[in-house]
Order: sequence, then structure tokens, then C-alpha cells
Amino acid sequence: MPNPTTPPTSAAPTGPAAEEQPVTVERREGPFGEVVLRRRGPHFEIIANGCFLMDTSDGRSERLLVRAALDELGAENTKDAENPKDTKDATAGPRLLIGGLGVGFSLAEAADEPRWGRISVVEREPAILDWHRSGPLSTLSGRALADPRTELVEADLVAYVHGSAAAGRRFDAMCLDIDNGPDWTVTDDNATLYSPAGLAACRAALAPGGVLAVWSAQPSPTFEGCLRNAGFCRVRTDEIRVARGVPDVVHFGVRPA
Repeated sequence: MPNPTTPPTSAAPTGPAAEEQPVTVERREGPFGEVVLRRRGPHFEIIANGCFLMDTSDGRSERLLVRAALDELGAENTKDAENPKDTKDATAGPRLLIGGLGVGFSLAEAADEPRWGRISVVEREPAILDWHRSGPLSTLSGRALADPRTELVEADLVAYVHGSAAAGRRFDAMCLDIDNGPDWTVTDDNATLYSPAGLAACRAALAPGGVLAVWSAQPSPTFEGCLRNAGFCRVRTDEIRVARGVPDVVHFGVRPA
């Protein structure tokens, strides 16, 4: 997890909620260290190895990550899947990979949109999966998990992306939110995802015209160049204003058709 000088994945809670004392709901030792679920007032927080990762107080940027990826795909790629739930195949439509389940905002956004087809969520922490399947976070994600398009995959995202590329498994959009950003990774091995080899694997795991969207706690001045060097086009960075501090951002790149 981040070292003491590494900024957290998301800013710690502020305002009235921050004044409430957190209550530990569950503490679990996982494959990558300690993971803690806390409740602070009406909101839940996830803490990993003592580092605040995310909470349920504001999911605007996580939702935008998925919403903007669909917009980037364009209407011509989704017009045949306006109401996939009304067809025999509920997974018809663009295939979405969400990297990191977190508190479930990105999954909830995807499940609320009928144009998505298969929604695959890759999460490596068993505790987080359990908290969503049958624990306290199930009240937030239960409807999305019950959606026939949703599948949860317990795996390391970096390995999963490389495996998908090698196996010919393709997605129309990949929305990745597992780190503070390309420059601040939660674990050292995650850095390989943003390396030339990692971005090449992301590109290979996308269908032609597919969209890569990467969440970051602040802009990465060099990442746009990395995306272009990896063969992505229509590269851009969108800012999402936050209560205080630098904006969250989403980096976008498209695999040429």
C-alpha cells in the first residue's frame, strides 16, 4: 500500500462527517495487508494498511468515469443495446471492465445504464467482495450485483488485463480505478499497469474503437503522452472539481478502429 509520503487514493472526509468518530465495522488481514471497513456517521470508509482509500460520501468522479466512457464510445456503438434487459440476452451491448470495486459507485453507475452489456468488475481484495456480497456494503450495491449483466472477478487487475490480452478476451470500455493515479500507485507492482507494456496490454484487451478511462486523484502531466505512445488516439483529460484541493481527473484514450 502507499508509503507514508504517498497521497491517499481519495481525500480524507471533510465537513460535518469528518467530525464524527469512526467506528470499525470489520478488520481483515488480506493478501495485500490489512483492510478495514469503518462507519463514520451515515457513511462507510475503506482503509488499507492505515491509508484512507475511499468512502461513500461523494461518488461523482467514480460515476463520471463510467458515464464518460460510454459517451466516448458514441451512439453508433450503443444504439443496438438501448434496452438489453428487454431482450433474451441481458448482456447484449458494449462490454465493460471495471477495475476496482471500491465502495461500488462505478458499478452502480454502470448497472443504472441499460445500454451496457456485460459488466465485469475485477477486485483483488476478498474482504471488499464479501462486504458487497453479504456485508454492510450490500445495501449500496445489492441491486447492481443482482443485475444479470454483472459479474465479480476476484483477481489482480494487472494480471487480469495481461491475461485478457493474451486470451483474446476483448472489452469495449475499461474503467480503471485501483490507484491514486498513474503516478501514485497503491502497491509497487501496480505501476506496471501504466508502463509501456501495461498500456499495450490494455490496448490489446480493448476491441477496436474501445475506450480506456483511468481515474486519478490529480492530473498526471506525462500520462497523456504515455497513452499516445502506446497507440491510443483521442487522448484527453477531464477534471472533476472536489470540495477542496486539486481536482480529480479521468484520463481517456481510444484504441483506433
